[in-house]
Amino acid sequence: MLEEINSPEDVKKLSIEDKKILADEIRKYILEIVSENGGHLASNLGVVELTIALHSVFNVPEDKIVWDVGHQSYVHKILTGRREQMHTLRKLNGLAGFPKTNESECDCFNTGHSSTSISAALGMARARDIEGKNNSVIAVIGDGALTGGMALEALNDAGYSGTRMTVILNDNEMSISKNIGGMNMLLSKLRTKRSYTKSNVSLKNLILKVPVVGKPFVKVVQRVKRSIKQLIIPKMFFEDIGFRYLGPVDGHNIEELERMLKITKELDGPVLLHVLTKKGKGYKIAEENPDKYHATAPFDIETGEVKGKKKKDYSKVFGEKLIELAKKNDRIVAITASMKDGTGLKEFQKEFPDRFFDIGIAEQHAVGLAAGMAKEGLIPFVPIYSSFYQRAYDQVIHDVALQNLPVIMCVDRAGIVGADGETHQGEFDMAFFRLVPNLTIMAPKDFKELEDMMEYAVSLKKPVVIRYPRGGESEKIKFDKHEEIKTGKAEILKEGKDVSIIAIGKTVARAMEVANMLKEDKIDAEVINARFLKPLDKETITKSIEKTKFVVTLEDGTIINGLGTAIKELIIDNDLEDVKVKSYAYPDKFIKHGKVEELEEIYHQDSKSIYSYIKENFKEERNNNE
Repeated sequence: MLEEINSPEDVKKLSIEDKKILADEIRKYILEIVSENGGHLASNLGVVELTIALHSVFNVPEDKIVWDVGHQSYVHKILTGRREQMHTLRKLNGLAGFPKTNESECDCFNTGHSSTSISAALGMARARDIEGKNNSVIAVIGDGALTGGMALEALNDAGYSGTRMTVILNDNEMSISKNIGGMNMLLSKLRTKRSYTKSNVSLKNLILKVPVVGKPFVKVVQRVKRSIKQLIIPKMFFEDIGFRYLGPVDGHNIEELERMLKITKELDGPVLLHVLTKKGKGYKIAEENPDKYHATAPFDIETGEVKGKKKKDYSKVFGEKLIELAKKNDRIVAITASMKDGTGLKEFQKEFPDRFFDIGIAEQHAVGLAAGMAKEGLIPFVPIYSSFYQRAYDQVIHDVALQNLPVIMCVDRAGIVGADGETHQGEFDMAFFRLVPNLTIMAPKDFKELEDMMEYAVSLKKPVVIRYPRGGESEKIKFDKHEEIKTGKAEILKEGKDVSIIAIGKTVARAMEVANMLKEDKIDAEVINARFLKPLDKETITKSIEKTKFVVTLEDGTIINGLGTAIKELIIDNDLEDVKVKSYAYPDKFIKHGKVEELEEIYHQDSKSIYSYIKENFKEERNNNE
């Protein structure tokens, strides 16, 4: 049946029984695709029936469906004409893993981060009203995303506004890790009251037609109904802020979902439809381990085992070292924004449950909380993915840096991360952190240096940023030398006279690789591990530049305001003349999805490209001098 579905119109023609068959086929298809390509599995398996029902009732692209985060949009892509392209999912120049407006007119808004959908949908609804249109606008948001402050701000505005729109609360009791917090407690109460109100629009309309007494009678009934709700469900949050609450409804019952969605179309003002789904639905292994299969590498469908041996990565090294440090220092605490597994804190939670704080998807709160803890003498470690640290920038400036508080901000997934694409690439963190006074910014060349930097950060008693990439250390280059970490002190890994290669973080291994390649051409490269972006080791770097007059900088970030910019500023400020400079970093643009190695080649960040440039330009300089 799936092969006959090429648009939402084809879905609308099916009977309920056929739609159930279609749901089973979609699940099998998603399993096939994700087991080969990797991607977000459990969240997509959980919204199959909901997505079928949405496209049965609403008409995209005229009606707007905004998928919060967007990692659950695979079913939507399949039903909106992209079924045959799904084998390209998350591959270079293939389908993105998230909604993309440039991919299909059925994707009305780009998403990738949590808690943005209600704001965007409300904006679209208000634009519709101003333009005199009549289309529906729907935000589909998970219960975990409601812990994000932006979602609560949008709910507050939407409820007060009275604007006609629908918020579908996809409640699966999970974000990536198990949900926590007061919002989760509220939803737990709602889940237990399936007998709670279901608005009967047709009955209301019938009573309103009764002469004289109809309208007053409806108002009396509504007041009684509201009073009963308050008795059944304490603190009826959504109704109190202005939403019409419908549900909970079984998110895997297509017929019931369609019935409730049709009701939302008939109601004025903002409506919240509470849908209960099961993450990983239909694939037992994912149902039992929804956090593990939230996002996965390619895996074997029969066993669920990831293909290829999992290697040690920076997140795991971070988590293990933090436990070691915490055993020695009882003031160390750890904070996560619902990402304890991804950031390596799972074992820390087991070891130190009273010093571990999962605050939900709330990065701003995470950094503000850390600032409060630091003010009172604790040493908070806050590991957050680079692309999510963007969300807490004001707190980094206002709450941490301004007061010079010893918060240790660990930037995981820094640099290019690959298949998740533009919304998850971590190329901006060095640029935006470098602007902030009082921050010490470091990046390790390998696992050992990460551990050393963590120890140093604890002793510094000032705000520190440590950035490290996704995955493991270089397999080609192994470092035996590890000088002691000292404030603003770089490390000369190889002395040379012809070219200064200055690198930071994961690119230090690439610098050594290039230097080794240049040996064959009798080009003697000096390799400097900058270690610190801020404060920069001006003395060591200046001496090297004055010696070689030829500088190449390497970094896994944007070309603007990173290491390359810092070196160029150094050259200008010190009036260093006749210096040739080339900076290797990613251009001032959003980097598309694809394998990291593919993207490095496309943007000429690979060893071969760097080697070729140095070789050709050194030859040219040598010829000119002769």
